[in-house]
Amino acid sequence: CASGGCGAKIGQAELSELLAAIPRPPEPRLLVGYDGADDAGVYLAEGLFGGGGLAIVSTADFFPPMVADPFLFGQAAAANALSDVYAMGGRPLMALNLVCFPQGLPKEALGRILQGGAQKVQEAGAVVCGGHSIYDHEPKYGLAVTGAVDPRKIWRNSGASPGQVVMVTKPLGLGLILSAKRADLATEAEFAAAAAAMVRLNKYAAEALSGFPVAAATDITGFGLAGHLSEMAGDDLTVVVDYASLPVLPGAERCASEYLSTGGGQRNRSQLAGKVDLSDLAPAKEEIVYDPQTSGGLLLSVPESRAEAALAAIRREDPAAAIIGGILPKGGAETPITFLEGYL
Repeated sequence: CASGGCGAKIGQAELSELLAAIPRPPEPRLLVGYDGADDAGVYLAEGLFGGGGLAIVSTADFFPPMVADPFLFGQAAAANALSDVYAMGGRPLMALNLVCFPQGLPKEALGRILQGGAQKVQEAGAVVCGGHSIYDHEPKYGLAVTGAVDPRKIWRNSGASPGQVVMVTKPLGLGLILSAKRADLATEAEFAAAAAAMVRLNKYAAEALSGFPVAAATDITGFGLAGHLSEMAGDDLTVVVDYASLPVLPGAERCASEYLSTGGGQRNRSQLAGKVDLSDLAPAKEEIVYDPQTSGGLLLSVPESRAEAALAAIRREDPAAAIIGGILPKGGAETPITFLEGYL
């Protein structure tokens, strides 16, 4: 494949330009649409058929393979699609398979992809209820997922405010390790650590946070840490990140220091020109910041007074989780995202 995983995503600025031209008729039941770059749509079902207290979460995600093992590919693609529901504070209910597959490849491989996806859907407590498949020149797989969320407790990526802290729940560097694996430059141990992180459901971190006041949330995927932080910061905030606090996969910085990079990472760098201050970082560390993540962790902001308790709750299941920075009001021409060594 020409590209794989979330590194195949179209760039943020390009998408924004395209979406700006699409009419948006008013719909009072649409609680979350695509105007704020959120992870999923949310539609209020309360009172629709006489019931109450429910909102529907809807999302779709698919991509070409980034690993050779079809079962692992299916697991990662499904975990990535399910993650969008968790990033909204919701619970997945059912999923539809989305399949593109070359006629010349063995159908057994497709079977393994679907089995890997089904395993993750089952782990999420949801069900696969059908799907759609077509022949294509390159294999692609993912899910359309429907979930539910309490309309009073929706997590959005735009709710952060000054005085809050930022945390992540999975280690970074997935794109670099996967690229290194394809070039036989990653060790088996490095790849195994990346694969384990990639197929890890964000279910457990989201459940751990259910009793905490999460102000903003998203998952880190193709736009990399810097890209998703820029969405969280918007036009009114500055996020300062302590690079030394970032959880990074074993071998990722070594790969970056050996001038290994990803096409998705370079697109992210270009898209974020002028929005990120990396002057305090070495070049290899810059690659970590821009690296596209396939099925990455959650990126969250919470009030500082609850941050340590929230982190402790997450770490019971996801020990790599870390507080990585803080949110400040934006002043003048200040760069929205700044990475420092030793900020915390």
